[in-house]
Amino acid sequence: MKRLFTYFLLALLPMLNISGLKAQISPGRLSKAHAHLEGLSNCTKCHVLGKKETSSKCLECHVEIQNLTSIPKGYHGSSEVIGKQCHECHGEHFGRDFRVVVMDEEKFNHNLTGYRLEGKHREAGCKDCHKPELIMQRISQKTVGQTYLGLGTECISCHEDVHQKTLSITCSSCHDQNSFSPAPLFDHSKTSFPLAGKHKTVNCALCHEKEIRNGKDFQRFAGTDHANCTSCHEDVHNNKFGSNCLKCHTENSFRDVRSISTFNHNQTDYPLTGMHVYVDCKKCHPNNLTQAIRHSLCTDCHEDEHKGQLARNGIATDCRRCHSTDGFTPSSYSLEDHNSSTFPLKGAHLSTACTECHKKTDSWNFSISGESCINCHDNIHGNKIQEKYFPQGNCTSCHSEKSWETIGFSHDKTNFRLLGRHQAVSCRDCHYRETDGSINQQFRGLAMDCENCHEDVHARQFMENGKNDCERCHAFENWFPVRFNHDKARFKLDGKHAGLKCIQCHQPTDRLIRNYIIYKFDDISCASCHS
Repeated sequence: MKRLFTYFLLALLPMLNISGLKAQISPGRLSKAHAHLEGLSNCTKCHVLGKKETSSKCLECHVEIQNLTSIPKGYHGSSEVIGKQCHECHGEHFGRDFRVVVMDEEKFNHNLTGYRLEGKHREAGCKDCHKPELIMQRISQKTVGQTYLGLGTECISCHEDVHQKTLSITCSSCHDQNSFSPAPLFDHSKTSFPLAGKHKTVNCALCHEKEIRNGKDFQRFAGTDHANCTSCHEDVHNNKFGSNCLKCHTENSFRDVRSISTFNHNQTDYPLTGMHVYVDCKKCHPNNLTQAIRHSLCTDCHEDEHKGQLARNGIATDCRRCHSTDGFTPSSYSLEDHNSSTFPLKGAHLSTACTECHKKTDSWNFSISGESCINCHDNIHGNKIQEKYFPQGNCTSCHSEKSWETIGFSHDKTNFRLLGRHQAVSCRDCHYRETDGSINQQFRGLAMDCENCHEDVHARQFMENGKNDCERCHAFENWFPVRFNHDKARFKLDGKHAGLKCIQCHQPTDRLIRNYIIYKFDDISCASCHS
């Protein structure tokens, strides 16, 4: 085969310019990359006989360059390179150690590759990106580390996909080349959840939570639930108003309420009734309409007019026991309620206005005790009545709740039983005395002698040992001397005397100061009456 090629070359010599023969034979050894093409028999693998242009042969082997120039794409497809002959940049036959590819990394214009270096990429060295482990494919059976070709232009060619295929691999739709965070090119308004109000300033991590996925840190962006506000926010209303918070709130603030006129307060824990319907919202919610306020007791909003008087064991009594939302007056506290208290209403108390007992001053007073009448009523008796008849100021020992004039005291408890006409006599007739225009009471030490109350019309005629014993002659039914027996007197009645009227013998005196009937005579002889 070699002999045949020699014959062919000798036949060709006459047609060659002898002076250029030396130039047609290899002028030097090939580089290491092309060393396998050394020898005259391989010349036509790279050269076209009779032509200086060898690019077509180069591209037959370097198909990756041919592909780029045909698109055109990459450095070899750029306007500054395409159309040039390969040998203009890449020399050969200059020895084994000759560098076929000569590039000044400092002056290389990366923009010609179609991938403009911006931001942090400007600071990166060529080997930071163009390294074997990042090159996606082997080029022309060459060792990957010997070429700058084969590196993808997608970000994930060099950088880890921290989104783990949950987002597009076109990172430049969100990020620029300055840094991964933040993502300045991301436009939330183009998503299914445009940001408005306070959402514009919320830290992304508050909605897009971080977690561990596939053993690596992962922040979830795609698939974040935002169908309802409750996807991110706690429903403090426990779904009482439904899941669409935007019916009442805006995205500027939870405290920013849209239209209070359409708000249905009856869906809350405190339906508005009575006068509450007409109260300005800010009266109860002074700071903001979404302010959580206490409302279990009326005193949470209203001042306790009763100053804690109705509290039991330190706990305020619910005002709704007596009042309604229709107004503070009239009170709904009923007779049945009062009768279940420590002071049931009876008699005249049933028709007594509440203010008579509970508002004697400008303020209401419900702390009074009904155990003693003198807690409300003046004790006009003072200490005039002995304690045993007036225990602890309890007026009911004598009086009835129907009226003060209705007396229920039993005089039998005393040493003076009321008999006859005394039973119909008013207490005042015996126990009240008017002296010099003033009325004085006398219960203690009141003498039981008849003349203590009654006048001695007999002018002391029957007094014995300084006392009159009226009961010797009189009973308690009337003043007639039903008990007097003339037979026991000094002058017994017999004969004609028995039928005489008393006045026929017992005549009144003719004294000017006071007349009285003479019952006792010094002289009881017949001559004293008969002449």
